[in-house]
Order: sequence, then C-alpha cells, then structure tokens
Amino acid sequence: MSFKEIDAKQIKENPVSMFDSRWALITAGNEEKCNTMTASWGALGELWNNDVCIVFIRKSRYTKEFVDAAEKFTVSILPEEYRSALALCGKESGRDCDKFKKAGLTPLFVDGTAAVNEADTVFVCKKLSATDILPDSFLDPSVSACYPSDDYHTMYVGKIEKVLVK
Repeated sequence: MSFKEIDAKQIKENPVSMFDSRWALITAGNEEKCNTMTASWGALGELWNNDVCIVFIRKSRYTKEFVDAAEKFTVSILPEEYRSALALCGKESGRDCDKFKKAGLTPLFVDGTAAVNEADTVFVCKKLSATDILPDSFLDPSVSACYPSDDYHTMYVGKIEKVLVK
C-alpha cells in the first residue's frame, strides 16, 4: 500500500495515543546511512505559527547524532503488529547492528531524510529548535524520577512539512 499526503489538521487519531499507546519511531539520515529509535514521549500541536511535532531524545542515543546532523527527521507511527519491532528499536543500538534489518523494517527515503515504510502515518519534520532539558528546569520534583541515570533529553521541535498516511 502506498502513502498519500494529507494536511496535518486532517489527522483523526488522538495525538497522545500515537506516542503513549502506539509508540513511534524517530528516524533521520539518508540513503547511505540512517538510524531509528523508539519513542513513547512526544507531542503534536501548534507552535510559532506552525504545525509541529515535538520529540525527546536522550543524549546517549545513537539516533541523536543523526537528528543533530540533519535538517529534517521523521516520526513514523506503526500498526500494532509491529510492536516487537518497536520494542527491538528501543532496546538495540544502531551502533551495534542494523536495526532496520534486525527488526524486519524497511527504510523509506522521503524529502532528503529517512522514515519507516511499514508505518501507517509518517510526519516529515524540519527542525525548528533543539533545547537541552536540564534538571534545574523541573518545577515538579517528581519529573526527576524519569532520569535515574542523569541521561537527560534534548527536546526537538520540528515543523511538520508533510504528513503521509496509508
């Protein structure tokens, strides 16, 4: 099944569920080299007069190197039958293996970046900002529990340039 492009405002699915329940794959790179990682934290919305996707990547993640080096990244939402592939992409490092091959996934190259062909929804995003999350910015002390190893995130705000759906 091929993808068709829709406007971000046509998305019918609950954006919280896309990250919290279904999880997502954040992907960046090109046809020579790309990497993907599982994310269960993220947001879709409106910011700075743009439809945006906000993702969080820990500094230790290999995918962060790809996102930092690129102008764009993608967020791919996969059907439930790919839950084990999502789990693998959250545990394995692309430094040590080809996660696409090991998870049985296929890279999809679109607009100069990489996504996941098995997705039913893909957000192609142009980076607008990257902000390091620092522990002294937490107003609620319970947030610190999300960082037992002090492996803090960088928050990326991406302008949604394209939404592809099957």
